[in-house]
Amino acid sequence: MPIYEYRCGSCEKKSSFFTRSINTPIRPVCSHCQSTQMQRTISPVAYHKSLKTIHEESGRPPGPDGPSLDYYKDPRNVGRNVEESFRKYGVDMPQSVRDTIHAARDGQLPEGLDL
Repeated sequence: MPIYEYRCGSCEKKSSFFTRSINTPIRPVCSHCQSTQMQRTISPVAYHKSLKTIHEESGRPPGPDGPSLDYYKDPRNVGRNVEESFRKYGVDMPQSVRDTIHAARDGQLPEGLDL
């Protein structure tokens, strides 16, 4: 179900048109000024990386002689070592630990932890 975008030749604003099929003919009319002087535009494409790809790209956390703490600037890396340890040993992670990790990734640090 494609969505096509057109730019109006009169008011220069964009309008989007949803169709059920790529074969459906479109007669675009500007949703702002009702002009029919429409020019089809190329829509931006969103690309979302999987969590696995993000982890592979960010590498391992810094060790004693490792790189800077830039690794932790990406909040998705918070708690990653804990998650990997639970997986490695085949132990189910308690929901309280999972909740703490998700909260930390959202910027809420556990009580008593100062950075």
